[in-house]
Amino acid sequence: MGDAHFSRGRTKRGVLLVFFWMLGLISLSCAARLSVSRQKLQVQKHLNRLNKPAVKTIKSPDGDIIDCVHISHQPAFDHPFLKDHKIQMRPNYHPEGLFDENKVSNSEKPKQRSNPITQLWHMNGKCPQGTIPIRRTKEEDVLRASSVKRYGRKKHRAIPQPRSADPDFINESGHQLWILGGSFGEDLNSIEAGWQVSPDLYGDNNTRLFTYWTSDAYQATGCYNLLCSGFIQINSDIAMGASISPVSAYRNSQYDISILVWKDPKEGHWWMQFGNDYVLGYWPSFLFSYLADSASMIEWGGEVVNSEPDGHHTSTQMGSGRFPEEGFGKSSYFRNIRVVDDSNNLKAPKELGTFTEQSNCYDVQTGSNGDWGHYFYYGGPGKNSNCP
Repeated sequence: MGDAHFSRGRTKRGVLLVFFWMLGLISLSCAARLSVSRQKLQVQKHLNRLNKPAVKTIKSPDGDIIDCVHISHQPAFDHPFLKDHKIQMRPNYHPEGLFDENKVSNSEKPKQRSNPITQLWHMNGKCPQGTIPIRRTKEEDVLRASSVKRYGRKKHRAIPQPRSADPDFINESGHQLWILGGSFGEDLNSIEAGWQVSPDLYGDNNTRLFTYWTSDAYQATGCYNLLCSGFIQINSDIAMGASISPVSAYRNSQYDISILVWKDPKEGHWWMQFGNDYVLGYWPSFLFSYLADSASMIEWGGEVVNSEPDGHHTSTQMGSGRFPEEGFGKSSYFRNIRVVDDSNNLKAPKELGTFTEQSNCYDVQTGSNGDWGHYFYYGGPGKNSNCP
């Protein structure tokens, strides 16, 4: 009797253990489904905020979807301070000297002549007047970020340096200008524009036009392109974040990206022009504190994300992947470097300095002549026998 009773007790306990174990699995399974469902809902809400209703849609050969969105419906106007903003369709002033005869295009030697570029999506159509082209954000784009909140933003550095913050990516190579105001502490203002290759942001290795801004050292404000409210685009031809085509090839045709950013002395907005023909839009003056007055530093160059562990260096290339001493047709370069002074005149910069963190990985060489003005070659292969 005692043995039988004990046996039944063990059996009951075994059933209870199995029951609670199964209940735990059900609870975990429900929690996992709720977590996935919550993330999916967050992603969808974010996509709805970013992807505005389109007047026309164009599919680019590289797989991008370009939405032609009415100019007054663009993401900038989600900002509470822009609800009643009257769009400025052209700058009050261009920098003096901008439309002077271009010595470079007329006097370059044939072997050093470069060509204008456009964007790949133009092959399949154009956006109508009164709209702006916006690269559609896809679900997989957002899911590649560390979180929905961090999508399209750079990481804040605990101790900011005189370079950009670290992008929230594993792989990226950017080539750009920085317009900076304030200290390199918690209050840094920055406007950035150039071209980048970022598989984590865009899902491919295409060369793309980009912009970025922040007014608090990359903490809570700013983003790439039109991925938050801020930059007001007025141009119907150029899409932020879209692929640039064609691109330069080693020992072959070379193509230039011409970018000008300047402050309208009347309204205080910061304007951006791409090439000779495309005034893209502006960053409203209220976005910034220090840059509402003027810039304290301007930088040109490249940056690469190094996420390799244990002090090893990334093999991500900067520029063409060639060191600067190889020169035209092989190395990447910036040329005709100029600044806009407080009289709104384009002038050659003074007190230019150079900086590279590891010259065995990437380097820079400066020069100046009558054709290219102030210029520099830069870049490198990243990891190599001298850069382990």
